[in-house]
Amino acid sequence: MHTFNNGIRIIHHQVPSRIAHCGLFINRGSRDEKPSEHGMAHFIEHLVFKGTIKRKAHHIINRLETVGGEINAYTGKEETCIYSSFLKEYFERSLELICDMIFCSVFPEKEMAREKEIIIDEITSYRDTPSEQIFDDFEELVFRASSIGRNILGTPVNVKRFTREDVLKFMINNYHTDRMVFSSVGNIDFRKVLKLTGKYLGSIPENRDPGKRIPVTGYQPVSKSVRKRTHQAHCIIGNRAFDLHHRQRMSMVLLNNILGGPGMSARLNLALREKSGYAYNVESHFTAYSNTGIFSVYFGTDKERLSRCRQLTHREFIMIRKTRLTALQLNRAKRQLTGQLTIGWENNENLMLAIGKSYMLFNRVDTLEEVQRKIEQITADELLEVANIVLHPDYLSELVFY
Repeated sequence: MHTFNNGIRIIHHQVPSRIAHCGLFINRGSRDEKPSEHGMAHFIEHLVFKGTIKRKAHHIINRLETVGGEINAYTGKEETCIYSSFLKEYFERSLELICDMIFCSVFPEKEMAREKEIIIDEITSYRDTPSEQIFDDFEELVFRASSIGRNILGTPVNVKRFTREDVLKFMINNYHTDRMVFSSVGNIDFRKVLKLTGKYLGSIPENRDPGKRIPVTGYQPVSKSVRKRTHQAHCIIGNRAFDLHHRQRMSMVLLNNILGGPGMSARLNLALREKSGYAYNVESHFTAYSNTGIFSVYFGTDKERLSRCRQLTHREFIMIRKTRLTALQLNRAKRQLTGQLTIGWENNENLMLAIGKSYMLFNRVDTLEEVQRKIEQITADELLEVANIVLHPDYLSELVFY
């Protein structure tokens, strides 16, 4: 780990692989947009691929593709990331390209106009997929009146009116050097990483963030049904949950995994799919943000089975709120979560993204052993306490598309 004088932080993990991965994280996303800027962070993510001071769009794409590498990006509610995968000998090529895209993009008007149409088409396509749209609409319901509730893509009206000056202003106001982290994983000596990142990142002019994000307050549970004329009914039930720094966050992670995690043995999957055959897809999600969080359960089912699926879901909530896990059940749940996390870290691209985000948020990275110790410390009483906070019926919100 290293921090340059301008505030940009570097983290590297050396692994015995010929393939390397790296990415530049910026602790800014759609949450940090003003209402008039809704969709701007995602728009910029597209635009940095469209030309820099020394490269046209096709040069950016070909820079890594011609040597078998890949470059990609994503925008979240609270972060933006440009990342790449490549043969380790092309580390400098990849680093230089990412830095060129972030710090030297020129945002040609012709490319901006073309990209606006692509994003508007993306928004329209997304709205035609209710099983995806319902998640964004639910966050808007739960976080109404807060920027974190707005969807990442923006609206066609906003996207159409963005100008080059708007883009540059957003980047100046949000792309602060002390909110940037460069993460890499590969069989590269850290001294080389430090030398090259110093060359391309250490000289970036300092631009530190003077403020903090506004806290999210004022939650009121709400139930809403929206007629979509879909074949299936889609339903989300959930509540606000713990933020990234909450002492019970890891307990919430474990509770979420027990209820509706990726395993077929998750309680909601057993209740709604395996035992009843009412829903093909049922899952739960817990997302922790910097000063708030959200938990939700989603299922899609035939409309005539919607009521029964609701009942079964609430029954599982009651059971996990009222019944303390046995020692055997708790140990099994802990082993399952630990195994899932370990498998995820075996993928070096996932590892690069995970350590980069962790260093960006906490200025540290826990080892797998440290994470496992935190999981082992969770007690059945703590899980019961968390379940009664997050799954209390008086605080649950619901959104249905039918």
